[in-house]
Amino acid sequence: MSTPLDLRVRLAGRAFGRFSVARMDDAQLARVKQQRIGHNPLTDLFFGAVARGVELADETAAGAEGQLPVRVYRPHRAVTEPLPLVVNFHGGGWTVGSLDAADWLCSNVAVTLPAVVVSVDYRLAPDHRWPAAAEDCYAALVDLVGHAGALGADPTRVAVMGDSAGGNLAAVVSLMSRDRSGPSIRFQGLLYPATDLTLGSPSIERNADAPILTRADVVAFRDHYLGDQDPRQPYASPLHAADHGGLPPALVQVAEHDPIRDDGVRYADALRAAGVPVRLTEYTGMPHGYLSFPRLCRSAPQALAELVAEQRAALG
Repeated sequence: MSTPLDLRVRLAGRAFGRFSVARMDDAQLARVKQQRIGHNPLTDLFFGAVARGVELADETAAGAEGQLPVRVYRPHRAVTEPLPLVVNFHGGGWTVGSLDAADWLCSNVAVTLPAVVVSVDYRLAPDHRWPAAAEDCYAALVDLVGHAGALGADPTRVAVMGDSAGGNLAAVVSLMSRDRSGPSIRFQGLLYPATDLTLGSPSIERNADAPILTRADVVAFRDHYLGDQDPRQPYASPLHAADHGGLPPALVQVAEHDPIRDDGVRYADALRAAGVPVRLTEYTGMPHGYLSFPRLCRSAPQALAELVAEQRAALG
């Protein structure tokens, strides 16, 4: 028996539905991408404020074809040794999304873990289709680990995390790093990740008209990202990798009322079958993107606490 959505989540879903990517032409999408969320009392009411006790710095890291903007989050309190390094990839369907939208999550992880958290602003579709975002995120990881000392971070204690499309990218980067003998990743935090761009998960039809993300949105985001490319390529759809062995331990969080709920469940099953330690948690009554709306979604604090606890256990 399903757990009903909160009224305020349903109302927010109706409001956000007016800005569905499925309803946008290229010109409208370009305008949305140029707008910054920023921080003010209204946006913080929906998306959460920056956590207290965290210093933010906008810097750059190497991408696949040039420098990328990144945002570095450091806890204020003094430490006597380098902190773990957590590299974040924001959500937004590979098409929208920004560093600002990840401030609540990244700043809370930085101060609570504690860790140096770096959020990567990769190139977006449809101007830059797959594999641009994936290659950018991998190149940034390599660069950030390479100069972790300058960030006050420990290059031997590295985690990746991401939500939605960012969860896809965190899983893909973990595959790339394994396949390319790249940086050693101790943990991957996959928050309601998209793992199968063939759209083969039953939940896509079951939750086709869910608030926040609908089936039409899922299709539109996928098509903007891939164009006419094969969705079965593992660096696009990590579920379709031939081998999931040797990947970092994972936390996979999914939302009950989410079209891509089963993407996360199926990926967790694939990791377990390959011998990878994995924790799978379903947040009942929650829509896709609940960690992007911490003031609206009652499970956001619990999901954040679970993420930090798993990161702490993996990173020491």
